[in-house]
Amino acid sequence: MDYSNYEVYDFDRVSAFHMTTGYKERHYQAHWHSCGEILLVGPGKTNIYSVGKNTYELVTDDIVLVWPMEVHAIPDADREHALVIQFSNAFINSLFDLRRIMHMYRNLHVICRNAHPALAGELKMIIGQMQEIFFSDMPEREIRCCMLLMDFMLKLLEYRKELAPELAGAAHDGFSDDVMRRMLAVTDYIKNNLTADDLSQSAMAEMVGISRDYFSRIFKQVAGMNYSRWLNTIRLEKATELLADEGRTLTEVAMLSGFQSIPSFNRVFREEKGIAPGEYRALFVRGENVRH
Repeated sequence: MDYSNYEVYDFDRVSAFHMTTGYKERHYQAHWHSCGEILLVGPGKTNIYSVGKNTYELVTDDIVLVWPMEVHAIPDADREHALVIQFSNAFINSLFDLRRIMHMYRNLHVICRNAHPALAGELKMIIGQMQEIFFSDMPEREIRCCMLLMDFMLKLLEYRKELAPELAGAAHDGFSDDVMRRMLAVTDYIKNNLTADDLSQSAMAEMVGISRDYFSRIFKQVAGMNYSRWLNTIRLEKATELLADEGRTLTEVAMLSGFQSIPSFNRVFREEKGIAPGEYRALFVRGENVRH
């Protein structure tokens, strides 16, 4: 891949969500970056966008979807009135359901208002809310915009049947929707059975009927991290929830979260949180009780 046109967005500065508009130039060269983009097409007779090998001639209020790491360009379009939303890939990867939606729609790059008037209208409304919030002095703008971004993704999911013809036959990232459903079954099972005797990668691969190596590769693509780290993340989410109940001992918290021993619980907790479970309870649980 040619790295010369790689765009670096400073997400330490703009964080998980950013929106821009007002560019005078009608052209932008082919490039790619690790963030995703949603573009609301501006007015005018000529609005040409390209994503990957495809070029689209669009009209006002059509929507362009550019997923992370995809080459895209603007050969000729009204960029002064178009809206560009950029969202961090890390934000998408942080939630398994968002990762799943991105996987489902990986080959979908345009939503035309003439073909999908209801969907395009609802998505435009969400984008308008994002614009109002992002360019205001409203507190917690990032959280509010990210919540709307999730609404945007869920709206795509809601219209999946209508979009089926454009999605038909796609084999995203080398694996099918059937494999994705199996992976979701695994994650749901784990979340509801953290104290099960065997949650090893081999056992989960056997549960869904695929090889361990294939399971490992697909899980990392879908979840954005390897299986063991994801499992520890889920266990820690449960542990932090249980720590709020001061009637439970640290041993009970560890066992109910699926950790096999106190030493392993302490080690993983400290690696991820930077402090021991007992310190976390004292600082964040008891501290909150004192403040409230």
